[in-house]
Amino acid sequence: MKGHWQLLALVAVIFALWSTPVMVPLKIVVVLLHELSHGLAALLTGGSIEQITISPEQGGLALTRGGSRFLTLTAGYLGSLVLGMALLFAALRSTADRAVVALLGLGLLVVSALYLRDLFALVFCVGLAAALLAVARWLDHRANDLVLRVIGLTSMIYVPFDIFSDTIARSHLQSDAWMMANEFGGATVLWGGLWLVLSVLAIGASLRYGLGESSNIAFGKTSSDI
Repeated sequence: MKGHWQLLALVAVIFALWSTPVMVPLKIVVVLLHELSHGLAALLTGGSIEQITISPEQGGLALTRGGSRFLTLTAGYLGSLVLGMALLFAALRSTADRAVVALLGLGLLVVSALYLRDLFALVFCVGLAAALLAVARWLDHRANDLVLRVIGLTSMIYVPFDIFSDTIARSHLQSDAWMMANEFGGATVLWGGLWLVLSVLAIGASLRYGLGESSNIAFGKTSSDI
C-alpha cells in the first residue's frame, strides 16, 4: 500500500465529499462521458449523433440515429467507465498528462460546437474545456496528472453506483437498462446486474494489473517541468 498511498488518500477524499456540492460538477462530468459514450458507439457502428444534453440534476440524453442500438445502449455506463479508466491510467502510466488534458479540452470544444444545443450543457462543456486547456497550458505535469486522476477515479466510483441506483434499486426508471429490456428482452435488473458485474470486474482487473509497484506522484523536478 505504501506505493499507492496518494491514490488511496484521493479515493478517501472523494468518498468524504461524495454527497457535498463540491462533487456535483465532477458527477456531471461523468454524466457527460456517459452521453458521449452513447454517441461514440453510434458513430463507430455507422450511425450519427443528433444532439447531446446534460442537466444540473446529473441527468443526460444522447439522441442518436442509426448504428447498433444494442452497442449504443450498452456503451453508456460501460463506455464512461472505460473513458474514466483510460484517463486514470494515462496519468499513472504515461508522461503525456498535459497532452491528454489538452486533447480532452479540445474534444469537448468540438462536442460543444457540433452536438450541444441547450444553454446549461453548452456553458458547462465550454467552461470545462476552457479550464482543462488552461490547466494544460499553465500548470505543471503534477497538476495535470492530478486532474486526470480525479476525473478517472470519480468515473470509476460513480459508474457502479449509478448502475445500481438507476437499474436495480429504481428499476422502474426509463434507464438504458429499461430500454434494453424493452427492445431486446429480459428484465431491467438483468441488464443492470450484468453491467454492474462487468463494471466491478473491469475496475478490479484494472487496479490489480495496472497500478504497478507505485502510483504515487514524484515531487522532484521532472523533465516536463524544465
